[in-house]
Amino acid sequence: MSPSRSSAGSARAAAGLRRWAGLARRAVGGTGGDPTNGPVLDALVLLAVPMVLEMVMESVFAVADIFFVSRLGSQAVAGVALTEAVLTLVYTLAMGMSIGVTAVVARRTGEGDREAAGAAAGQAIVLGAAVAVAIAVVGALNADAILRLMGGDPSVVEAGRGYAAIMLGTNVVILLLFLLNAAFRGAGDAAIAMRVLWLANGLNLVLDPCLIFGLGPFPELGVAGAAVATSIGRGVAVGLQLYTLFRAPSRLRVRLRHLRFRPAVAARLVRLSATGTFQVFIGTASWIGLVRILASFGPEALAGYTIAIRVVLFALLPAWGLANAAATMVGQGLGAGRPDRAERSVWLAGAMNVAFLGGVGVIFLVAAPPIVGLFVGDEATAGYAVRCLRIVSAGFLFYGLGMVLTQSFNGAGDTLTPTLLNLACFWLWEIPLAWGLARGLEGGPDGVFTAITVAYATLTLAAVVLFRRGRWKLAVV
Repeated sequence: MSPSRSSAGSARAAAGLRRWAGLARRAVGGTGGDPTNGPVLDALVLLAVPMVLEMVMESVFAVADIFFVSRLGSQAVAGVALTEAVLTLVYTLAMGMSIGVTAVVARRTGEGDREAAGAAAGQAIVLGAAVAVAIAVVGALNADAILRLMGGDPSVVEAGRGYAAIMLGTNVVILLLFLLNAAFRGAGDAAIAMRVLWLANGLNLVLDPCLIFGLGPFPELGVAGAAVATSIGRGVAVGLQLYTLFRAPSRLRVRLRHLRFRPAVAARLVRLSATGTFQVFIGTASWIGLVRILASFGPEALAGYTIAIRVVLFALLPAWGLANAAATMVGQGLGAGRPDRAERSVWLAGAMNVAFLGGVGVIFLVAAPPIVGLFVGDEATAGYAVRCLRIVSAGFLFYGLGMVLTQSFNGAGDTLTPTLLNLACFWLWEIPLAWGLARGLEGGPDGVFTAITVAYATLTLAAVVLFRRGRWKLAVV
């Protein structure tokens, strides 16, 4: 190669790096462009970077609590695991309602109707707060009974009752954090959603060890301290979200008039969110079913599964950032009358996700023992965790594309298609397969881990076929 060609190649590479660095700075700074115009790749990156960072912060929540609580023993970890399994119902509502909020706000934003977008966000606040009050009353007063129902033995119930009561009693901060960030993402203000989770996680990371172990002037609350720290962090973040919506300049503004009940707007949100909630419920309920099967193999198997899945979430949640970016691109693209642009963004996001999760999967397959060793020293628990991490990460290539496609259906307002996919792949396929492999064929916990990978691969292949048919482009929001 001649010196001139080498210099030209180096110049192009340097220019490419400067371009990507500039896009990243704009994305983090919240100065991204219009998702409905300009190069599709640029628009996707401007949305995806803050959404990926937002999901990284959400994954830190999942890992931080278990990292510190694991120092208290397997019973403490199992108590957190059972509580988290129950909290999946809260997350189900939060994520299901978020599907409707994102779809409506994105479509109205793409149409240029900012008043209607603000009204949708306001009704999301009202609906979310009402649901949270009901959950808090029932959950906080029945924490012990809930843990026993989930299969916890007396030692696990004793260790986890405080954590369960606090997390269920303060679920309003979970719901509002999800719903308001969904509204910001739908409006294209992904950087705001990212910043509030930075704040929440920063507080959680500082308060977790202080309140669990009683460092300095803080009381030693044990497992319950993790719940207090998490709720404080999320509560402060929700306060910042509300301030931004009502007072700070942003693409999405909510006024006091938007908090008055509006039957038409609320009905639209409920219609989309009901299907979306059932969609997420199908998936999350399958996790509860898996936990119930694993609990029968003892606390070590359940603790190992919990640790491995937390590590898996650390990888999958950033990938959800790309999926959420694709959903926003689809919603705003359809609102602006540009369905072809919406479809291009989905396949591009899917390719990026497959590349990312494929690399992470290789790392997990090779380095599972030292990764698990960061969280647990018990040999039996570590063995289960290593096998779970390796088996589940073997399906990462499928997960990457599948999550983009299902979120894109939701972004279009076609919440029925991914709901039916979840029903077939998780309830009718994953749970029976997990029981059959674990109990019928005596594969033990490894059979449950294998069922997870097989179910997600099945979902992805079916989603590809349905997305290519293009009926999602006709969804009415």
